[in-house]
Amino acid sequence: MKYVKVFLKGLAMGAADVVPGVSGGTIAFITGIYAQLLESIASVDFEALRLLRREGVKAAWAHINGNFLLALGSGILIAIISLAKILHHLLETHPVMLWSFFFGLIVASCIHFARTLKQWRIQEVGFLTAGAVIAGLISIASPTEIEPTLPIVFVAGSLAICAMILPGISGSFILLLMGLYGPILAAVQTPDLALLSALGAGAGLGLIFFSRLLRWLLNHYESLLMALLTGFMVGSLVKVWPWKETLTTRINSKGEEVPLMQSHILPSVDDQLFFAALFMFVGASVVFLLERVAGGLSDEKL
Repeated sequence: MKYVKVFLKGLAMGAADVVPGVSGGTIAFITGIYAQLLESIASVDFEALRLLRREGVKAAWAHINGNFLLALGSGILIAIISLAKILHHLLETHPVMLWSFFFGLIVASCIHFARTLKQWRIQEVGFLTAGAVIAGLISIASPTEIEPTLPIVFVAGSLAICAMILPGISGSFILLLMGLYGPILAAVQTPDLALLSALGAGAGLGLIFFSRLLRWLLNHYESLLMALLTGFMVGSLVKVWPWKETLTTRINSKGEEVPLMQSHILPSVDDQLFFAALFMFVGASVVFLLERVAGGLSDEKL
């Protein structure tokens, strides 16, 4: 039963990763599996290879917490495959409602984690502020155009995967900022195996090394890291603000015109505002529902 919960959390993470501007790391954060996710990924190391060679698959699988990673990864993959079209359709037909849901979800998680920080010193305030500013600036940054060479795509994969495990920063949005979102999608459809291999190699190495760094920071500077990550989530509210005005557009890999640069506007007082507020409430309620289902937002040992 415990791995069913992990699978469901993976579904939620995958659904979040599909939406540009929303990070699966945010979901891992608010469902209480963030530290264990970092620990499990960082365990994919030379020790795991040594155990595999000397003691077999079972020992190596236990070392990397394989059941946890398999359940979570399966949920993420299934969600991305099954929910991508649905969420993209909702973004096109009911964008305000969908963004309102995520806005409420992130606001509630920010409030909860700000209240559960073990201590509030000037350092925590500074790191929270820095995280909010960094995520906010990333959210409003202007996209650039970079030639998708193999070394560039390798670096982009490393940066994007690091962003995906940080609450409040979207990996797909990082690719968009680098001007590589379209080329990567095109490479998936073609498929361009060389480009995808470079992306996968960069993502794999970035994930392993960055997860180790985050694990070390969590073990030695937990309060400051949690303040920084909470700040990232606060800053991401800039990206998920429901009411936007499209300034410029781009053509995606399917030949469709989609928003590129948007500015934030104030909502109009109409029926849509009521439903937007309702979806914000639903999003916030999901945080507390996840807390009850998970038995609390603190990491549970599986």
